[in-house]
Amino acid sequence: MGICWSNKIKAETPPNTGVSSEYVSRDEGKDVSGSSGKASTASVPQTPRSEGEILQSPNLKRFTYSELKTATRNFRPDSVLGEGGFGSVFKGWIDEQTLMPSKAGFGIMIAVKKLNLEGFQGHKEWLAEINYLGQLSHPNLVKLIGFCLEDDHRLLVYEFMSRGSMENHLFRRGTYFQPLSWSLRMKIALDAAKGLAFLHNAEPKIIYRDFKTGNILLDSSYNAKLSDFGLARDGPTGDKSHVSTRVMGTYGYAAPEYLATGHLTPKSDVYSFGVVLLEMLSGKRAIDKNRPTGQHNLVDWAKPYLTNKRRIFHVLDTRLDGQYSLNQAQKAANLALQCIAAESWIRPDMHEIVTTLEQLQGSKTQKERHSSSYKSNSHRAS
Repeated sequence: MGICWSNKIKAETPPNTGVSSEYVSRDEGKDVSGSSGKASTASVPQTPRSEGEILQSPNLKRFTYSELKTATRNFRPDSVLGEGGFGSVFKGWIDEQTLMPSKAGFGIMIAVKKLNLEGFQGHKEWLAEINYLGQLSHPNLVKLIGFCLEDDHRLLVYEFMSRGSMENHLFRRGTYFQPLSWSLRMKIALDAAKGLAFLHNAEPKIIYRDFKTGNILLDSSYNAKLSDFGLARDGPTGDKSHVSTRVMGTYGYAAPEYLATGHLTPKSDVYSFGVVLLEMLSGKRAIDKNRPTGQHNLVDWAKPYLTNKRRIFHVLDTRLDGQYSLNQAQKAANLALQCIAAESWIRPDMHEIVTTLEQLQGSKTQKERHSSSYKSNSHRAS
């Protein structure tokens, strides 16, 4: 199994070539029923959708390439918001009512993702993004406004998320990215969990397959939304326990049974969520070869500490000292440990995770603040 430069995982098995067999219709505009993030469970006929049907989504605007050139001021380098396996993302402006290009500073800001034909992701992933986000609506999923398919140009147009990715806030250092507080980290974890719970409660279930801090975007109020549905897949239906797929995702986040067998289930997403929660708790990346020997893989290094309530402070980000109670730390650490269990059946489902995180939002007992002895550097890993 090869890991390419972007840390994306790609199996040697050749991809399926039939687009229509992979995409399944589902009702439009599903939303949560209650805070748990549960989706409507109305049954939807699982008829294959052709590429033409996917691109006819009534929820999306079909932009011309010229319109997006105008909206982004000709894809100027100084308007680049980020780079990824898909390509570059540019900032642009459109009129809120007509969705036509507008001058910078007028109308609403958008993010325009431009497919790099030489990159890791291709037309199939581009189409999957439209298939899912063109039909699903939820407060914790980024909104897809429209797309462009013209000659060799493939672009996607999203709502603009002003605070960027969770990855930047956790791991970048500098005056712009201040350390996120404990309460903000737990709020973001809850928002992301609600997004996954919504997908897992859809009919048929949707497996996100690439849950990571880089795919959690934040708006101006630090509300978190899941982005990048290029690797999403419909989950098992009927009496099936899993779907078999090529192994794809991002190194360090994929569940062990999925890596070993290619068998994909909603519990694969739960494992990835556990890795991300661990990153939030520790302030450390899932994989970092610059850390000391034995600490390169965050899950392998952290697991022994998470099983002991006094040793969990070896794992917790030192920048969070004094912001959480002992009870909160133990609950969050235990939740992460359950999610990254090697056996998938031990992991909780996303609805249970949402419930636990909701309880953590309200358990800010000051008298349970961990004592200074727990904060000693001698109790922490380097």
